[in-house]
Amino acid sequence: MAREVWNTRVGFILAAIGSAVGLGNIWRFSYMAYENGGGAFLIPYFVALLTAGIPLMILEFGLGSKFRGSAPLSLKRAKKSFEWIGWWGVIASFIITTYYSVIVGWSLVYLLKAFTLGWGTDTGAFFNNELLHVSDSPWNLGSFSYPVLIGLLATWLIIWFVEKRGVQAGIERSSKIFIPLLWVLLIVLVFRAITLEGSINGIEWYLKPDFSKLTDIKVWQAAYGQAFYSLSIGMAIMITYSSYLSKKSDIVNNAFIVSLADGAFSFTMGFAIFGTLGYMAYAKGLGIEEVVAQSIGLAFVVLPEALNMLPGLKALTAVAFFLCIVIAALSSLISLVEAFASSIMDKFEMKRGKAVDLTIGFGLLFSLIYATRGGIYWLDIIDHFINTYGLIIVGILETIAIGWIYGADKIREWVNNYSDIMAGIWWDACVKFVIPVALMYIVFVDTRSNLAAPYEGYDLAAIMIGAGVIVLGILISILTPFINKEVK
Repeated sequence: MAREVWNTRVGFILAAIGSAVGLGNIWRFSYMAYENGGGAFLIPYFVALLTAGIPLMILEFGLGSKFRGSAPLSLKRAKKSFEWIGWWGVIASFIITTYYSVIVGWSLVYLLKAFTLGWGTDTGAFFNNELLHVSDSPWNLGSFSYPVLIGLLATWLIIWFVEKRGVQAGIERSSKIFIPLLWVLLIVLVFRAITLEGSINGIEWYLKPDFSKLTDIKVWQAAYGQAFYSLSIGMAIMITYSSYLSKKSDIVNNAFIVSLADGAFSFTMGFAIFGTLGYMAYAKGLGIEEVVAQSIGLAFVVLPEALNMLPGLKALTAVAFFLCIVIAALSSLISLVEAFASSIMDKFEMKRGKAVDLTIGFGLLFSLIYATRGGIYWLDIIDHFINTYGLIIVGILETIAIGWIYGADKIREWVNNYSDIMAGIWWDACVKFVIPVALMYIVFVDTRSNLAAPYEGYDLAAIMIGAGVIVLGILISILTPFINKEVK
């Protein structure tokens, strides 16, 4: 079965940027900078990007383009015993897909509400009580939240439509629409934010450099974590996407473009977020530290409240903000689904239509738990464990398998064949030493924290189920290579 290819280099780059730029770029980077030295955080972040993010992106682009397969197949073609590493990346991505799709569903509800600011004046009550109907514990799932369920079904329908059309007509074409529109919306949001009274105070808090933080190992840990999580590496996506490249593609240059575009989007979004929070603090007569929040609370509680308070263009700004979230989330979700679908197409010699149907069918089935009243608890627990023991572990295993066993020099020689920028010995050093050491330290710190106290105070049984999902995923990854029907 002939492998699909991108129609243009631009299409590949836009699709890869679409995968990398996701929800974390909107609500994670700016808060990480604010918490870890403001403008000074840019120094460890840029160092992390150059020594971990971009080198691992080059590694994954090199694997996919050289071995012309999904993550499991590419790693197997490097060395048969590596196949399970690819499957762990694929399964970890699938687990993320199940709850990421629900967050997209929330975002679609908010996008519809944005036209009339329909979340009302108490945004916290709207999110927790009216939309999610949050129960009192993870064990009390209750009924579905029907707005969330409808949003979830709409999300999967959109993804199904794009994925069924294939690489060129589906993923590439949608990326050529989504990603330019995403940047236009970003510019609109930044311009609106910086014209608000008090916005400069918020931006100052965002960028105010605290160079004393540079001696704090936790800040460097945060920088390396951000560089890793934000680029969709370790998720089997970039190996899959690069497997659709033509043979004479500029791998190194592509990796730099995608990685720097992702960082630029995150950094620029910070001006929109903190500019708006600056206005909110000014209007309330409070300090920035009293209105800022992180993660889901920032996007779905704090910023809707800030949008309510704007002096004008409230609905227009709200629509632009949530359309930005929806597009970023959809483009990332498309790539997550493609990573899984491509893997089962390769493994079972399956046609795209059937592979997409199976992927989305199982994805929808497993995502239903997150649309219940207790779903947000399980989303939080699973997300916590899968990010550390899924994605980061995959990154560590890839660098050991390719850097030390297969040979980093072999991938370096391959990617340099048609690249304008050469990957030199610096790249080997990053892959063999810097990346595994940095990622191992992150795993060590997170594990120590998990053993010291239950995550977020959840009871031990809930934590054990979250950890059990990870263990089950690893077992499936180890066993899957023993299924024989596959592309040779």
